[in-house]
Amino acid sequence: MFKVVLVEEDSKNIRWIKKNIQDNFPGLTVEGEAKELTKAIDLILKIKPDLIIIDALVNNKSVFSILEEIKHLDFEIIFVTSHKKYSLEAIKYNAVDFLIKPLVKEDFCIALEKSIKKMTAKLINQELKLMISNIKNVQHNNVKLAIPTIKGFIFLFIDEIIRCEANGAYTIIYTTKKEKITASKSLKEYEESLPTKLFYRIHNSHLINIHKVTQYNKGRGGYVIMEDGMQIEVAIRRRNSFLSIFQ
Repeated sequence: MFKVVLVEEDSKNIRWIKKNIQDNFPGLTVEGEAKELTKAIDLILKIKPDLIIIDALVNNKSVFSILEEIKHLDFEIIFVTSHKKYSLEAIKYNAVDFLIKPLVKEDFCIALEKSIKKMTAKLINQELKLMISNIKNVQHNNVKLAIPTIKGFIFLFIDEIIRCEANGAYTIIYTTKKEKITASKSLKEYEESLPTKLFYRIHNSHLINIHKVTQYNKGRGGYVIMEDGMQIEVAIRRRNSFLSIFQ
Protein backbone atom coordinates (compact mmCIF):
# COMPACT_ATOMS: atom_id res chain seq x y z
CA MET A 1 0.00 0.00 0.00
CA PHE A 2 1.50 3.34 -1.08
CA LYS A 3 0.80 6.47 0.99
CA VAL A 4 -0.48 9.62 -0.71
CA VAL A 5 -0.62 13.22 0.53
CA LEU A 6 -2.74 15.89 -1.22
CA VAL A 7 -1.74 19.55 -1.19
CA GLU A 8 -4.67 21.46 -2.69
CA GLU A 9 -6.79 24.39 -1.49
CA ASP A 10 -9.90 23.54 -3.52
CA SER A 11 -12.19 21.18 -1.55
CA LYS A 12 -13.98 20.13 -4.74
CA ASN A 13 -10.71 19.00 -6.34
CA ILE A 14 -9.73 17.16 -3.16
CA ARG A 15 -12.99 15.20 -3.21
CA TRP A 16 -12.59 14.45 -6.94
CA ILE A 17 -9.00 13.18 -6.49
CA LYS A 18 -9.84 11.07 -3.42
CA LYS A 19 -12.84 9.45 -5.12
CA ASN A 20 -10.87 8.54 -8.24
CA ILE A 21 -8.09 7.03 -6.15
CA GLN A 22 -10.57 5.10 -4.01
CA ASP A 23 -12.52 3.80 -7.02
CA ASN A 24 -9.61 2.87 -9.28
CA PHE A 25 -6.42 2.39 -7.25
CA PRO A 26 -6.79 0.09 -4.20
CA GLY A 27 -3.00 0.07 -3.81
CA LEU A 28 -3.01 3.78 -2.94
CA THR A 29 -4.31 5.34 0.26
CA VAL A 30 -4.70 9.06 0.94
CA GLU A 31 -3.10 9.54 4.36
CA GLY A 32 -3.50 13.31 4.62
CA GLU A 33 -4.43 16.55 2.92
CA ALA A 34 -3.32 20.15 3.34
CA LYS A 35 -4.84 23.40 2.13
CA GLU A 36 -1.96 25.52 3.45
CA LEU A 37 1.77 25.31 2.69
CA THR A 38 2.90 25.38 6.34
CA LYS A 39 0.63 22.44 7.14
CA ALA A 40 1.84 20.65 4.00
CA ILE A 41 5.44 20.63 5.19
CA ASP A 42 4.52 19.17 8.60
CA LEU A 43 2.25 16.60 6.95
CA ILE A 44 4.88 15.43 4.47
CA LEU A 45 7.56 15.14 7.16
CA LYS A 46 5.19 13.27 9.48
CA ILE A 47 3.60 10.84 7.01
CA LYS A 48 6.63 10.33 4.73
CA PRO A 49 4.40 9.69 1.70
CA ASP A 50 5.33 7.70 -1.37
CA LEU A 51 3.46 10.16 -3.58
CA ILE A 52 2.25 13.74 -3.26
CA ILE A 53 -0.39 15.23 -5.54
CA ILE A 54 0.13 18.94 -5.31
CA ASP A 55 -1.10 22.18 -6.84
CA ALA A 56 1.73 24.41 -8.05
CA LEU A 57 0.03 27.43 -6.47
CA VAL A 58 -1.64 27.29 -3.04
CA ASN A 59 -3.11 30.43 -1.45
CA ASN A 60 -1.31 32.42 -4.17
CA LYS A 61 2.03 31.02 -3.03
CA SER A 62 4.31 28.80 -5.10
CA VAL A 63 4.64 25.27 -3.67
CA PHE A 64 8.19 25.06 -4.92
CA SER A 65 9.25 26.97 -1.82
CA ILE A 66 8.09 24.11 0.43
CA LEU A 67 9.81 21.53 -1.73
CA GLU A 68 13.04 23.46 -1.22
CA GLU A 69 12.58 23.10 2.56
CA ILE A 70 12.34 19.31 2.38
CA LYS A 71 15.91 18.03 2.19
CA HIS A 72 15.16 14.50 1.00
CA LEU A 73 12.52 14.41 -1.72
CA ASP A 74 12.06 10.66 -1.39
CA PHE A 75 8.63 10.59 -2.98
CA GLU A 76 7.01 10.89 -6.38
CA ILE A 77 5.21 14.10 -7.38
CA ILE A 78 2.21 14.79 -9.57
CA PHE A 79 1.48 18.47 -10.12
CA VAL A 80 -2.12 19.56 -10.74
CA THR A 81 -2.56 23.23 -11.58
CA SER A 82 -4.28 25.86 -13.65
CA HIS A 83 -0.96 27.55 -14.42
CA LYS A 84 1.08 26.16 -17.32
CA LYS A 85 3.95 28.53 -16.54
CA TYR A 86 5.11 26.25 -13.69
CA SER A 87 5.76 23.27 -15.97
CA LEU A 88 9.50 23.96 -16.32
CA GLU A 89 9.93 24.15 -12.54
CA ALA A 90 8.05 20.86 -12.22
CA ILE A 91 10.56 19.21 -14.55
CA LYS A 92 13.36 20.17 -12.15
CA TYR A 93 11.71 18.01 -9.49
CA ASN A 94 11.44 15.02 -11.81
CA ALA A 95 7.65 15.10 -11.55
CA VAL A 96 5.73 12.02 -12.66
CA ASP A 97 3.27 14.28 -14.48
CA PHE A 98 2.05 17.85 -14.82
CA LEU A 99 -1.75 18.01 -15.20
CA ILE A 100 -3.74 21.11 -16.11
CA LYS A 101 -7.07 21.78 -14.41
CA PRO A 102 -9.87 20.98 -14.86
CA LEU A 103 -8.62 17.45 -14.35
CA VAL A 104 -9.52 14.76 -16.87
CA LYS A 105 -10.07 11.29 -15.43
CA GLU A 106 -8.15 9.47 -18.20
CA ASP A 107 -5.07 11.69 -17.87
CA PHE A 108 -5.22 11.51 -14.08
CA CYS A 109 -5.37 7.69 -14.10
CA ILE A 110 -2.45 7.47 -16.55
CA ALA A 111 -0.39 9.70 -14.24
CA LEU A 112 -1.22 7.52 -11.24
CA GLU A 113 -0.33 4.35 -13.16
CA LYS A 114 3.05 5.85 -14.03
CA SER A 115 3.65 6.81 -10.39
CA ILE A 116 2.76 3.30 -9.19
CA LYS A 117 5.26 1.79 -11.65
CA LYS A 118 8.00 4.11 -10.38
CA MET A 119 7.17 3.48 -6.71
CA THR A 120 7.04 -0.29 -7.26
CA ALA A 121 10.43 -0.25 -9.01
CA LYS A 122 11.87 1.78 -6.12
CA LEU A 123 10.41 -0.65 -3.57
CA ILE A 124 11.85 -3.66 -5.41
CA ASN A 125 15.25 -1.97 -5.50
CA GLN A 126 15.10 -1.28 -1.75
CA GLU A 127 14.12 -4.89 -1.04
CA LEU A 128 16.96 -6.15 -3.23
CA LYS A 129 19.47 -3.99 -1.36
CA LEU A 130 18.10 -5.26 1.95
CA MET A 131 18.33 -8.86 0.77
CA ILE A 132 21.97 -8.41 -0.29
CA SER A 133 22.73 -6.71 3.03
CA ASN A 134 21.13 -9.59 4.94
CA ILE A 135 23.10 -12.17 2.97
CA LYS A 136 26.33 -10.32 3.73
CA ASN A 137 25.62 -10.14 7.46
CA VAL A 138 24.15 -13.53 8.33
CA GLN A 139 26.28 -16.46 9.45
CA HIS A 140 27.72 -17.68 6.16
CA ASN A 141 27.77 -21.35 7.18
CA ASN A 142 23.96 -21.35 7.46
CA VAL A 143 23.28 -19.88 4.01
CA LYS A 144 22.84 -21.80 0.79
CA LEU A 145 23.47 -20.11 -2.49
CA ALA A 146 21.58 -20.94 -5.69
CA ILE A 147 24.15 -21.13 -8.48
CA PRO A 148 22.51 -20.65 -11.91
CA THR A 149 23.93 -22.92 -14.62
CA ILE A 150 22.94 -23.81 -18.16
CA LYS A 151 21.05 -26.87 -16.89
CA GLY A 152 19.37 -25.25 -13.89
CA PHE A 153 20.51 -24.47 -10.35
CA ILE A 154 23.09 -26.00 -8.03
CA PHE A 155 22.67 -25.28 -4.32
CA LEU A 156 25.64 -25.13 -1.99
CA PHE A 157 26.58 -23.58 1.33
CA ILE A 158 28.58 -20.37 1.00
CA ASP A 159 31.37 -21.81 3.13
CA GLU A 160 31.82 -24.61 0.58
CA ILE A 161 33.13 -22.11 -1.96
CA ILE A 162 36.92 -21.98 -2.13
CA ARG A 163 37.27 -19.49 -4.96
CA CYS A 164 35.53 -17.95 -7.96
CA GLU A 165 37.26 -17.33 -11.26
CA ALA A 166 36.06 -15.04 -14.06
CA ASN A 167 35.39 -16.67 -17.41
CA GLY A 168 34.00 -13.93 -19.65
CA ALA A 169 30.38 -13.32 -18.66
CA TYR A 170 30.46 -16.55 -16.63
CA THR A 171 32.11 -17.53 -13.34
CA ILE A 172 33.79 -20.82 -12.50
CA ILE A 173 33.23 -21.76 -8.86
CA TYR A 174 35.56 -24.22 -7.14
CA THR A 175 34.23 -25.98 -4.04
CA THR A 176 35.48 -27.98 -1.07
CA LYS A 177 33.85 -31.04 -2.69
CA LYS A 178 36.27 -30.66 -5.62
CA GLU A 179 33.46 -29.52 -7.87
CA LYS A 180 34.00 -27.07 -10.72
CA ILE A 181 30.74 -25.25 -11.42
CA THR A 182 30.26 -22.90 -14.36
CA ALA A 183 27.77 -20.26 -13.21
CA SER A 184 25.90 -18.04 -15.66
CA LYS A 185 26.61 -14.89 -13.65
CA SER A 186 29.61 -12.56 -13.77
CA LEU A 187 32.34 -12.42 -11.13
CA LYS A 188 31.29 -8.86 -10.30
CA GLU A 189 27.80 -10.08 -9.40
CA TYR A 190 29.27 -12.62 -6.96
CA GLU A 191 31.60 -10.01 -5.51
CA GLU A 192 28.58 -7.80 -4.77
CA SER A 193 26.39 -10.52 -3.26
CA LEU A 194 28.80 -12.73 -1.27
CA PRO A 195 29.74 -11.70 2.31
CA THR A 196 32.50 -9.10 2.21
CA LYS A 197 33.91 -10.40 5.51
CA LEU A 198 34.50 -13.77 3.90
CA PHE A 199 35.30 -13.10 0.25
CA TYR A 200 37.97 -10.84 -1.22
CA ARG A 201 38.75 -10.04 -4.83
CA ILE A 202 42.52 -10.30 -4.98
CA HIS A 203 42.71 -9.98 -8.76
CA ASN A 204 40.44 -8.92 -11.63
CA SER A 205 39.86 -12.59 -12.38
CA HIS A 206 39.75 -14.07 -8.88
CA LEU A 207 37.46 -13.80 -5.86
CA ILE A 208 38.63 -15.96 -2.97
CA ASN A 209 37.30 -17.27 0.34
CA ILE A 210 39.86 -15.91 2.79
CA HIS A 211 39.14 -18.82 5.17
CA LYS A 212 40.44 -21.18 2.47
CA VAL A 213 43.84 -19.49 2.12
CA THR A 214 46.61 -21.78 3.37
CA GLN A 215 49.64 -19.67 2.53
CA TYR A 216 50.78 -16.25 1.30
CA ASN A 217 54.14 -15.84 -0.42
CA LYS A 218 55.80 -12.47 -0.84
CA GLY A 219 56.74 -11.00 -4.17
CA ARG A 220 55.87 -7.93 -6.18
CA GLY A 221 52.24 -8.42 -5.32
CA GLY A 222 52.69 -11.84 -3.85
CA TYR A 223 50.49 -14.86 -4.34
CA VAL A 224 48.29 -17.08 -2.23
CA ILE A 225 47.95 -20.83 -2.12
CA MET A 226 44.39 -21.99 -1.68
CA GLU A 227 43.03 -25.05 0.08
CA ASP A 228 42.69 -26.84 -3.26
CA GLY A 229 46.36 -26.19 -4.06
CA MET A 230 45.75 -23.42 -6.57
CA GLN A 231 48.27 -20.57 -6.64
CA ILE A 232 46.71 -17.18 -7.35
CA GLU A 233 48.54 -13.91 -7.91
CA VAL A 234 47.61 -10.94 -5.74
CA ALA A 235 47.24 -7.73 -7.77
CA ILE A 236 49.84 -5.18 -6.68
CA ARG A 237 47.27 -2.47 -5.99
CA ARG A 238 45.26 -4.89 -3.81
CA ARG A 239 48.15 -6.35 -1.81
CA ASN A 240 48.16 -3.96 1.18
CA SER A 241 44.40 -4.06 1.48
CA PHE A 242 44.42 -7.86 1.33
CA LEU A 243 47.18 -8.27 3.92
CA SER A 244 45.42 -5.86 6.31
CA ILE A 245 42.63 -8.44 6.68
CA PHE A 246 44.99 -10.72 8.59
CA GLN A 247 46.52 -8.06 10.84
